[in-house]
Amino acid sequence: MIVTDGQGIPIGIQVESASTHESQLLHSTLDTISIGRKDKAGHPRKKPNRLIADKAYDSNDIRQNLRLRGIDPIIPSRSNNQKATHQDRRKQRRYKHRWKVERTISWLQNCRRLVVRYERYWDHWLSLIYMACIMIILNRVIS
Repeated sequence: MIVTDGQGIPIGIQVESASTHESQLLHSTLDTISIGRKDKAGHPRKKPNRLIADKAYDSNDIRQNLRLRGIDPIIPSRSNNQKATHQDRRKQRRYKHRWKVERTISWLQNCRRLVVRYERYWDHWLSLIYMACIMIILNRVIS
């Protein structure tokens, strides 16, 4: 799982087994975020203002928990969810910017050792993910 900012720069990452559903990892992934900008008290921000997620996160409980954390959820509802809460059609227009997350994932997949996991230990693989994220950040800063 990866969380990016509005420019596609990774700001939080979580690695788990493939059998765990993404919606169960949402809050632990959000806890890994450390945004460089400061809040009013001068501390680094620990949460984004809004979260754009795909339909896999379509749950009223997830939306409510994000609201309680002070995060504005922008999650489109599935066709079978007739009681989707916290839905504002004006804010749903921001969902079209989700391609930036997909672009970041494709940047990570340019590193072949991440696509095919050759590493036996997960901490070695996680360090390669961190190195790939550092390369993405450096490429965005330099260019």
